[in-house]
Amino acid sequence: MGMVPEAYKAYAPLDLPDWKKFGNDANKEVSAMKAVGSFVAEVVRMNPKTFRIFSPDEITSNKLDESLKITHRDFQWDPETAHDGGRVVEMLSEHTLQGFLQGYTLTGRTGLFPSYESFLGIVTTMIEQYAKFLKMAVETKWRGPVASLNYIETSTLWRQEHNGYSHQNPGLIGSFLGLPRHCARIYLPAEANSSVSVMAHCLRSKNYVNLIVGSKNPTQAWLSTEEAERHCVAGASVWERYSTDKGLNPDVVLVGIGVEVTMEVIAAAALLRNEGVRVRVVNVVDMMILGEEGQHPHALTIDAFESLFTKDRPVLFNFHGYPKDLAALIFLRQSHVSRKRVDIFGYIEEGTTTTPYSMLRLNKVSRYDLADVAVHRVAKQQPDHPVVPRAHQLAANWKHELVKHERYTLETGEDPEWCTQIPEVKGN
Repeated sequence: MGMVPEAYKAYAPLDLPDWKKFGNDANKEVSAMKAVGSFVAEVVRMNPKTFRIFSPDEITSNKLDESLKITHRDFQWDPETAHDGGRVVEMLSEHTLQGFLQGYTLTGRTGLFPSYESFLGIVTTMIEQYAKFLKMAVETKWRGPVASLNYIETSTLWRQEHNGYSHQNPGLIGSFLGLPRHCARIYLPAEANSSVSVMAHCLRSKNYVNLIVGSKNPTQAWLSTEEAERHCVAGASVWERYSTDKGLNPDVVLVGIGVEVTMEVIAAAALLRNEGVRVRVVNVVDMMILGEEGQHPHALTIDAFESLFTKDRPVLFNFHGYPKDLAALIFLRQSHVSRKRVDIFGYIEEGTTTTPYSMLRLNKVSRYDLADVAVHRVAKQQPDHPVVPRAHQLAANWKHELVKHERYTLETGEDPEWCTQIPEVKGN
């Protein structure tokens, strides 16, 4: 192997299109994976010999099937119907495709591995072993760079109203947190434009193991392409449009990390703003920035962390995955992050075959759950705040809205229309 250059110095970068051409207007409802799929299809067209998709699940189900208009599945078992050169390798064997992806990458090409969130963990130990190899390879002077391994988790836990509890598992995020820090990347873009931006970055990157957590269901595009580009470069930012006075001097900070949970953050911010609570909305797309400074190349400095999350205000994180995984990052910052002012909401193993919004309600990450906790945190920290006399009444009514939601879904089998809407903000 040491005599074959293709085994250690063969990397050829992809020819990538301008991702902004695949962006969508802000406020338009669009599937993030459909947007990514259109971008990836153009990547296939522009790189017919150096890019493949390794898909253990249905590429059509995951909304990445735009590539099939450019190429085809690489069937080879029947000589009479075999296609030569199809760029989509689709078979229900995650570990086999992981081996294909590693070999394809180590010989200079670039691959993409989309999968259902609940099943990508099947190859966890293979990813971990590869990351250890990659760490040593980067430290070996005679080895050249290789393309990153790129994973997309779709069909995520928050939208398993057909498959149910068995398909609800965000555990791979925790496994990625344990990889060698210099090569691990975890991205949770909250909407379509951010998703395409992140995908373009990952396909350009070298010597990383990238995990992108997305959504195939239509959701609102919260940012323009220009806003999404700045947001993804920073890894996190204040979303001024959904904050009080562009986020200045907040009573509470609400943080979204993921697709569905970010929508609930924006909705909760609207509820609170209508009750006179000053809110700053922050979105995190690059999860690794939250770790302690010096522990990861992307980790925020203390000053940067406090510029986003303040020095002393209550902060509520609404996270796509298990709260413990986010806590493992944030509470390493013990010198300047008090547990008393931070709440972390996420998936707490409550699920069934149910309506989409019921998953949010069952796991206590809904807009009403967030608003309830937020108003009590504000009241406790600021006893003279105008919301204090109404805190109990507001919380009781928000809890009642969840009771009404549960009753409605049991009677109709559907979510009410308000679940897909953001409350109108009256005033600032």
